[in-house]
Amino acid sequence: MSVGSGHIPNETIDRLFSYLRPLMCVLNRGSVTVSSRELAEICTVNPSVVRKDFSYIGSLGTRGVGYNVRELIESIRRALKFDNDIRIAVVGVGNIGRALLEHPRFGFEGFKIVAAFDSSPEKVGQTVGQVTVEDAADLEKRLQSEAVQLVIVAVPEICAPDVARRVGDAGVNSVLSFTPCGLAMPDNVNVTSVDLSLEMARLVYHSCSQEGLRIGDGAA
Repeated sequence: MSVGSGHIPNETIDRLFSYLRPLMCVLNRGSVTVSSRELAEICTVNPSVVRKDFSYIGSLGTRGVGYNVRELIESIRRALKFDNDIRIAVVGVGNIGRALLEHPRFGFEGFKIVAAFDSSPEKVGQTVGQVTVEDAADLEKRLQSEAVQLVIVAVPEICAPDVARRVGDAGVNSVLSFTPCGLAMPDNVNVTSVDLSLEMARLVYHSCSQEGLRIGDGAA
């Protein structure tokens, strides 16, 4: 299946990302095909929207059969420009960093962790997952030599601004930060911050709102 020609609307790009995880789950459970209706139910969109989105990437499916799941995943990944492995480095090998390094499915999903860094002498030299932890003093040089495309920052908040600056100086323009406070980065560096506490509070808030409760209400 070839990627369709022409500009893909931003709304469609956002939905293509949201389709990938369900499609991978469908593939993992052994299904060869999936219908637009099945995928629409999982992603809570209209089946006609699913079909139109896939028409932008040249995946029209077969009437009465549906879409080949594996081919559909490949088409979406080509459209989203990560049909080749995305090279990742993790800075900070604490609990979060270690969990990411030991994540078993990154390779299957198109992400390759090629380096990890920490400033603790006790951690430098350890093998975690598939990589050996390196000294953070060598960060810039190693990010460039490994052609890293995305850096995950999982360091204490006080260290994060300096790490972020060094990542930008090394020429990496994509950063995923687990530091709650925003990082001041150049305009050409894209930063997404993951605040676990805030997201958990947001989830509980919406659950309580549905039930007419207040956060903290529970067993007497």
